[in-house]
Amino acid sequence: MDSTLIIAEAGVNHNGQLDIAYQLVDAAVNAGVDIIKFQTFKAEKLVTQHAKQADYQSINTKKVESQYSMLKKLELSFDEHSLVRDYCQQKGIEYLSTAFDDDSLAFLIDELDLKLLKIPSGELTNTPLLLKHAYADRQLIVSTGMATIADIRQALGVIAFGFLNSSSQDNKPSLQAFKMAYDSSEGQKLLAENVSLLHCTTEYPAPIAEINLNAIDLMQQEFALPVGYSDHSEGIFIPSVAVAKGAVIIEKHFTLDRTMTGPDHKASIEPDELKQMVGEIRRVELALGNKKKAPSPSEIKNMSVARKSIVANKPIAKGESYTVDNLTVLRPGGGISPTNYFDLLGSKANKDYQHGELITL
Repeated sequence: MDSTLIIAEAGVNHNGQLDIAYQLVDAAVNAGVDIIKFQTFKAEKLVTQHAKQADYQSINTKKVESQYSMLKKLELSFDEHSLVRDYCQQKGIEYLSTAFDDDSLAFLIDELDLKLLKIPSGELTNTPLLLKHAYADRQLIVSTGMATIADIRQALGVIAFGFLNSSSQDNKPSLQAFKMAYDSSEGQKLLAENVSLLHCTTEYPAPIAEINLNAIDLMQQEFALPVGYSDHSEGIFIPSVAVAKGAVIIEKHFTLDRTMTGPDHKASIEPDELKQMVGEIRRVELALGNKKKAPSPSEIKNMSVARKSIVANKPIAKGESYTVDNLTVLRPGGGISPTNYFDLLGSKANKDYQHGELITL
C-alpha cells in the first residue's frame, strides 16, 4: 500500500515568533513527517474586532478577549512565512499553509507558488474563498469538520466549477452552476484527480465519543475521493486507528510544549509523541499488508508442523480398502491432505502400511 501522508500541523503554535516556527520545523523533520503546515492570515481580514473566542480558546489561553486580539498576536507576516518556507526547503520537508483570507491565499499561490493547498474546516462554506482556491488549479486537501454530507457536496460543486473554469472565469458562479459542475463527468474527473477530503471533529480536544471514524467509510463511498483524517483528540492512538480504517492522510496538531500559552497548545502533541505517532502509523501500514490472502513467508515453514495428513490408524495390507477404521488424521502435514479424506474412503491401498505411517498416492 502507499504510505500515509502525515501532516504535522504547527498552525499558530509558534505564538507569532519566527524562532519558535523554526524549532517546530526541526521537530517535524526529526519526527519523520511528510509535511509541516502553518496558518496564513491577516487578523483584520479573518474576523471582526468584536467576535468572541470559542470556549476552548479562552480556556486554553487563560484569557478572555476578542478573537481579533488573540489572533493578531499569532500572525506571522508574509515575509516571515517566506523565511519559514525557505527553512523547510533547507531541511528537506514540505511547507504547507492554510489561507484564511483572499490576500493570504494570493500570497501562497503567487509568491510561494505552493502546488498543494489546504482548505480548513471553517472555510468549507466560504464559497468565494473556495472558488479562488479552485481557480488556482492546484491540488487541494479539504477538511470537513462541522460538515454534513450535503455541505461537502456543495463545497465540491464549487471546487468542480472552479476547476472547469480556471482558464477562463467568464462563466457566472451560482448554486445551479455549482450543481451542474459537480454532476458533470468532467467535473467528477477533475475532483478525482485533484481533491482529497479530511474527516475531522472540530473541538479541541475532541471527545472520543464524537470522533466517528466510521464517517471515513461513508465519505469514501459517497464521494469516491481519497479520505484522510485531521485529528484533534488527545494522544496518538486515534490516528493509527484512522489509518487502519483507510485514512490516506493524517493531520495532527503539535507543539514544542503543551504548557505554552496559546489556543491550540493544550490539544496538541509534543515532539516525542509526534515521532512516536509516525512510527505507530508506519507499523500499522506494515500490518495492513496487501489485500491478498495467501500463506506469508514466515507461515510456510510452519505448515508441515501445524497441519495434518491422512495416516494409517492400524496396519493396512496392499489392496485393502481404506475405511474410517483404518484411516485417521494426524500431524505432521506434508502427506495427503485431509481434504481428500472422504474421496479416499473405499479405494485400495497402493502398498502395505504400518500403524502411524502417512498414506501416499
